Amino acid sequence: MQIRKLSVRNIILLAIALVSVPLLQAQDDCGDECKLNSNLAMIVSVPVNPSAQAVGTGWGIVGGVGYNFNLRNAVVGEFMWTRVYPSSGALQPLQTALQSKDLNGNSDLYALTGNYRFELRGRLLGTYLIGGGGWYYRNTWLSKEVNSGSGNPCTPVWRWFGYTCASGIVNPNQPPVSSTSNTLGANGGIGFTARVGAAPYRFYVETRYHYAPTKNISTQLILVTIGIRY
Repeated sequence: MQIRKLSVRNIILLAIALVSVPLLQAQDDCGDECKLNSNLAMIVSVPVNPSAQAVGTGWGIVGGVGYNFNLRNAVVGEFMWTRVYPSSGALQPLQTALQSKDLNGNSDLYALTGNYRFELRGRLLGTYLIGGGGWYYRNTWLSKEVNSGSGNPCTPVWRWFGYTCASGIVNPNQPPVSSTSNTLGANGGIGFTARVGAAPYRFYVETRYHYAPTKNISTQLILVTIGIRY
């Protein structure tokens, strides 16, 4: 199952690269007046509460294509993938139930969003606001099967990995779970650009907040993005 998930992810990331590169090449002659836009970047993911109570910093990638109405207004469709990891401290309740410290896990978040961008662009430097929404999918994974047992306090990490609780206690003797969640979510943030070589290519740094009301615990991340766009 894990091999299949990795293969699907790799196919998606390869598709982003294959789509973005021809578009970038096709824009060589339009300068700052290009009607198409595209971006490809790496991500550092920083969870905020309540997500931060279960997982820590991660990484990922984002790619997008869109349309520029004019120099200030544009729409951008993006695909984003990021992976975050629980700390050993956060996993301690599950390790106790397993009676072993040999346990790790991760969570993958996929998002397909449509966004509006308002930009103020100078010849060399620029800044912009961006926001939108779309489909968010979260998948969690544990390296070993953990039965919930009985009498375990309901800490956020239990709920993050798909276990249910009642009256502050993890529901007893739940079988191992593989937790997934699909939902609509939203995002918003700010970015800064600097021209790289000839127009329209620009280096960009962006900070954006993503919110998705996934089951048990909402997914809330601040993504710091560094990449190339036009």
